[in-house]
Amino acid sequence: MRFTPTHTSGFARRGRLELPHGVVDTPAFMPVGTLGAVKTASPEELKALGAQIILGNAYHLYLRPGLEVLKAFEGLHGFMNWDRPILTDSGGFQVFSLGKLKKVSDDGAVFQSHLNGDTFEFTPELSAQIQQTIGSDIAMVFDECVALPNTREAVLRSVERSYHWGQRFLTVSRLPGQAIFGINQGGCELDLRTQSLEMTLDLKADGVAIGGLSVGEPFEHMMRVLDHLAPKLPASLPHYLMGVGTPRDILEAVNRGIDMFDCVLPTRNARNGGFFTELGLLNIRNTVFKNDRGPIEEGCECPCCRHYSRAYLRHLFNVKEILGLRLATLHNLYYYLRFMREIRAHLESNTFPDFYAKKSVALKAAYPGREEV
Repeated sequence: MRFTPTHTSGFARRGRLELPHGVVDTPAFMPVGTLGAVKTASPEELKALGAQIILGNAYHLYLRPGLEVLKAFEGLHGFMNWDRPILTDSGGFQVFSLGKLKKVSDDGAVFQSHLNGDTFEFTPELSAQIQQTIGSDIAMVFDECVALPNTREAVLRSVERSYHWGQRFLTVSRLPGQAIFGINQGGCELDLRTQSLEMTLDLKADGVAIGGLSVGEPFEHMMRVLDHLAPKLPASLPHYLMGVGTPRDILEAVNRGIDMFDCVLPTRNARNGGFFTELGLLNIRNTVFKNDRGPIEEGCECPCCRHYSRAYLRHLFNVKEILGLRLATLHNLYYYLRFMREIRAHLESNTFPDFYAKKSVALKAAYPGREEV
């Protein structure tokens, strides 16, 4: 892996990430393909929208289709016919999200499968082996994420456990060409974020991911953590903010030095009739759109807006036609990927400060987000 920042504006930067399966222009948004597919969109459609990298999940792919199938296809790239880069989550987030279906100790996490209740142990070493079998361009170390708000004791335990799990993860011989990112934890405790960053950098990983945010904390708390970390993040490494977020989250994070993002919001909202626009999330189910001949957003060049009216899209959702979900997904992913191109263009032309000043005000009105304090 080679990361080259090409333009900077304060902490914000435009870069080029070279990986075994291609180049990723940063700041970049990664559509989420948890099970080896971005829901309702084909790899060919993702390429046409401009996606350069997607995300898969080690835990879910371990359960289905399983390692034997992935080995037979020489990894996920061949299995899903995607010849561009893939980043894989380690399964650590499932330690956080599966609730009563798991038990965590310093050894690892014992899970009950959410599919059939079978029990198995997920360890840092197994996570590394799974991600090697997947053949991802970027593998994430196995970490522990905790819900927020939480006790300082719980947050400190996750910082220390994530570091020791990262050390064990790296004892597994690397897959040639595969980059490995360490994960910064620490909740909203700024001193623990600093401690975790020092530990993460001690792992000598190829990139720094910031985990444990957008898990229940107010927007301003997330920004306070990013403000604290921005001057401390190594300029030579890519910075990845995991699981974030709304367009507003992304713009504010780019301004604080973040290069990479992933989030289920564009595809999840699409499946519920939510379309991202410059004025906010549009709910296509609303009666006001019953006879509306206009596109979701004027001037949008996505396949949905070029060809279909709001009235037709509302009809598709009302009759539960899967085409509606597909068109909404294509629009939302196009919106996110176009937004990233816009950010990169302003960084390249040295106009990012003016763009940020205006856009941050507009996005605050359009996407107020989580409760602010």
